[in-house]
Amino acid sequence: MKKSWRPQTKLVHAGSLRSQYGEMSEGIFMTQGFLYENSAAAEARFKGEDDGFIYARYGSPTNDMFEKRMCALEGAEDARATASGMAAVSAAILCQLKAGDHIVAGRALFGSCRWVVETLAPKYGIDCTLVDGRDLAAFEAAIRPNTKLFFIESPTNPTLEVVDIAGVADLAHQAGARLVVDNVFATALYQKPLELGADVVVYSATKHIDGQGRCLGGVILSSKRWIEEELQDYFRHTGPALSPFNAWLLMKGLETFPLRVRQQTESAGKIADFLADQKQVARVIYPGRADHPQADIIKKQMTAGSSLIAFELKGGKDAAFALQDALDIVSISNNLGDAKSLITHPATTTHKNLSDEARAELGISGGTIRFSAGIEDTDDLVDDFAQALAKLPA
Repeated sequence: MKKSWRPQTKLVHAGSLRSQYGEMSEGIFMTQGFLYENSAAAEARFKGEDDGFIYARYGSPTNDMFEKRMCALEGAEDARATASGMAAVSAAILCQLKAGDHIVAGRALFGSCRWVVETLAPKYGIDCTLVDGRDLAAFEAAIRPNTKLFFIESPTNPTLEVVDIAGVADLAHQAGARLVVDNVFATALYQKPLELGADVVVYSATKHIDGQGRCLGGVILSSKRWIEEELQDYFRHTGPALSPFNAWLLMKGLETFPLRVRQQTESAGKIADFLADQKQVARVIYPGRADHPQADIIKKQMTAGSSLIAFELKGGKDAAFALQDALDIVSISNNLGDAKSLITHPATTTHKNLSDEARAELGISGGTIRFSAGIEDTDDLVDDFAQALAKLPA
């Protein structure tokens, strides 16, 4: 692969391996173990003197191809594919911490991510402080002598707040800590956290990378040194490895990833503009609009908007439910990044386990809706929202 290749070309060709049969579509190596030519070869493999594969929990040819292709997209030195996005998040956080350490995290997180840092980590003696991710001073004020990790999403789920990644990275490194960024909502197409100073990037590959509602998956990307020194032993011994079949599906998803995400982003931008003009809508939050609260930061760190929109209806939960139920094309689902347009009500789904106070703090009301644009015709999607809104009270 040539370094000069652009992302769309890399996502078709990077990391490809072919067997002696010369298959055009990459092979799926569905095996748990691997053979050795002799005993000395097995010993060399386990010593790390031979780069061959040992056991599918550690890695496989199919997983290796997917990881290399993700590295080419992200600009990372190394990666490990996991069974789900949450396996990636929990592994990236827990592999590098011990009892007595401290995490500083943006408070606007996906519900399961917040549970890992706020509930799970403290069970192992790891403290956590949640801060307003929009305020760099809040991150700085939360730093303790034992702070070892910063964790953020940007844009956040579900309200699309944007965090200054470079600013948080600087604070983390001044404190001798590392920064882990969940980059799902921006995708690697529009935002490069490693280039902005982050140490580790995680994805739920279930979302845009698969993009077709077929399988679960996750991926952790960082420097080769961090992968080997911090993640590798955790990964090998706790077993969050991705199935080779799912790795193959995700690799096939990457081939069309730019085409899908660009179409989804174009539709999301037009739908956001449409919703902003509707009398039933109290507010729209979309990274591609000039009225986004962190528009200045978006210009610095993102090259385009997102396939996601957050908006709030004036009629609260009743209006939100009525709108969702009235849509014909858009499906109700808590997934996102799919080829099909999806919509969900965070207060009763993805963030239902938060307290009322915590949801209010994040700006999630009964009228808040998260929309994930698919690849359907944009005008059809606008028409679908128009007919559904027309059924709500003025």
